[in-house]
Amino acid sequence: FPGLSLPMDRKSKSSKIVVAVRKRPLNRKEVALGEADVITCSGECNIAVHEPKIKVDLTRYVEDHEFWFDDVFDENSTNEEVYTRSARPLIDVVFNGGNAACFAYGQTGSGKTYTMMGKDNSTGLYLLAAQDIFRRLERERPDLCVWVSFFEIYGGKLYDLLNGRKQLIAREDAKKMINIVGLREHGPMPDVQSLLEVIEYGNSVRKTGTTGANADSSRSHAILHIQLKNEKTGKGFGKFSFIDLAGSERGADTQHNSRQTRLEGAEINKSL
Repeated sequence: FPGLSLPMDRKSKSSKIVVAVRKRPLNRKEVALGEADVITCSGECNIAVHEPKIKVDLTRYVEDHEFWFDDVFDENSTNEEVYTRSARPLIDVVFNGGNAACFAYGQTGSGKTYTMMGKDNSTGLYLLAAQDIFRRLERERPDLCVWVSFFEIYGGKLYDLLNGRKQLIAREDAKKMINIVGLREHGPMPDVQSLLEVIEYGNSVRKTGTTGANADSSRSHAILHIQLKNEKTGKGFGKFSFIDLAGSERGADTQHNSRQTRLEGAEINKSL
């Protein structure tokens, strides 16, 4: 867990950083092994971890730990609920000309890409944000248009997911801002469906692999930029960045992995 934060009634409502935690359900492998669910979402901003322990005299007992966050979602929460309470408020920042970012961080197999991209009948945060952005553009700012770029960080190197995985370079300018040299922006996007197709294509060429904890594990950090620009001048207005980080890995989950997968896991843990 990221650590202990202040309870909801004591945290600042104007905080620029919000830490939200989503609990995943037990997966099929864990259910088959008869493993227990040791996490309880006790409220909208706190969770309890019930840690099984054994005393010196071999008596079994459970030690409870309570953690507080800005927002907590249990295993029954939908992507729509997660988006509404955590990411949707950032749309206002973008339409006020600011930059907003949404990070998905957690262990491999914890549901980061599921939350960001969605799966089957579940809509991900990417699409939910895109729908809101196009809706507000039509209603409030018809003078703005949407451009998109998508790249990954794999093995310490940057690759453009929308331009044949062309290798990119990160440079710092005179204003101490990081610029991704060679990154291609695509746009203007005419509608939500066009944007979704571009995102799905980029995600399809993203580096993935199989680990002991996840059969379809993302092996790279993926960064999606949705940029609002003035339709006439092309000048940037606001930007929403979605960062789907590769999952951290325990040593126990890498015992049966290939050497390449173990090296990837070590690089991922180091980069996080």
